[in-house]
Amino acid sequence: MLQSGFKKIILLLVLFLTSFVNAQLFPNLGGQRSGISTAQFLKLGIGSRASSLGDAFVAISDDASALYWNPAGITQFSSNEIMFSHNKWVVDINHDFLGAVWHLTSSDAVGLSFTSVTMDEMKVTTEFAPFGTGEYFSFSDIAIGVTYAKQMTEQFSFGATVRYMEETLDKLKMRGVLIDLGTFYWTGLGTSRFAVSVTNFGNQLAPDGEVTLVGKRKKSDWQSFSPPTMFRFGIAFEPYQDEYQIVTTSIQLNHPNDNSENLSFGTEYKFNSFQGLSFALRGGYKFNVIEQDFTLGAGIKYNAGFSLLTFDYAYAVLERLGSSHRISVSVGLL
Repeated sequence: MLQSGFKKIILLLVLFLTSFVNAQLFPNLGGQRSGISTAQFLKLGIGSRASSLGDAFVAISDDASALYWNPAGITQFSSNEIMFSHNKWVVDINHDFLGAVWHLTSSDAVGLSFTSVTMDEMKVTTEFAPFGTGEYFSFSDIAIGVTYAKQMTEQFSFGATVRYMEETLDKLKMRGVLIDLGTFYWTGLGTSRFAVSVTNFGNQLAPDGEVTLVGKRKKSDWQSFSPPTMFRFGIAFEPYQDEYQIVTTSIQLNHPNDNSENLSFGTEYKFNSFQGLSFALRGGYKFNVIEQDFTLGAGIKYNAGFSLLTFDYAYAVLERLGSSHRISVSVGLL
């Protein structure tokens, strides 16, 4: 009875939030706040599973992609895991992630993550050479994070990440150290849990370096901007599960410092077969997000007895920029 009542409350909450999104429940402040933060690559989500759930993942966070979404999530699974994720982003941008999680004890875990954004070299153009000067320049981003999380009680976990990021634009480099904080709490009402995370928190960032402008003018003084800090609050639960099937639903409120508030919703259906295989179908939707709305994905997991092998795929539709394809592969040692 208690679990059924909780499911009804969650359902009413979802209906209430989604029905009023278009009526400005979340104020549309994107026009006023857009462009006030830098290091935009840190806003690109990690992992095909999370992406296919509409990024509504902070309250699920039970694989190595939790290193990005919610550092407390690395205590929510018992295997030591390595994950690689590749995102073929728009305009030939490659977004890659490599993460590893190691459990020191049953309640303590550490993680290491590496993220990169790369693209082909581009032509140098000027007012007098709009088709190129014959020179080329490059652009790239990297981020390296170290994570620690602890399960404080059977219900509550806490985690933190310290991340070094570096952005390179031709002769300019921007460097900074950012912090992520996350919590994870099982309510005790069925399988319901909620999570809160704050990511990319830190000081303002500005590039270093000098460039030569037209007329041989030099410029080395650059404006500083805030990092793309994001506050996320998520709720997840299983409305149905039996020996072979599990349905997981997640809803998440996102509050970025450089855009309007938005809501993400995701659902996963997983079927466990007899031969150690499990299959998953996923879908997600983002409300009050201008460029991207729905996402789809699928995954397959094989339990080899001593390890878990997982392959996930996600497809995201972008309104004006085309589409995005993500693949993720992970190996978990049991």
